[in-house]
Amino acid sequence: MRIAIAAMDNQGLDGQVSHHFGRCPYFVLADVVDNKVESTQVIENPFFRGHEPGMVPGFIREQNADVMISGGMGRRAIGFFQDYGIQAATGAAGTIRSALEAFLCGDLPEAAPCRDSLQHGDGHGHGHGHGHEHRHEHE
Repeated sequence: MRIAIAAMDNQGLDGQVSHHFGRCPYFVLADVVDNKVESTQVIENPFFRGHEPGMVPGFIREQNADVMISGGMGRRAIGFFQDYGIQAATGAAGTIRSALEAFLCGDLPEAAPCRDSLQHGDGHGHGHGHGHEHRHEHE
């Protein structure tokens, strides 16, 4: 099984999961056999700076991925993955390694549209950062 994970950096298993798959700069491809990671590869997201609906899911399909893991994704992207027969899982956070472990243990949910995708309706084009931190300055 080949699992693609949206990544914020090119650090492989020690890298950080991206909060949104379409806007991540990298993907980690992990080949898994009997629930063990056999090999990994880091590839650049050629659509990092901009894309039309379906371009990134199509790219993931070209990588022969069976699963796509990210922090979140929009409704349209989920639909593309379903059409391609690729399982999408969301809610991942932390390192790529911990996200893979969570998925392999059944602890990552099947993809559901991120909240703003539901509010905006089309699941594309919302430019905010998913999972961003809110910092409060104390006086």
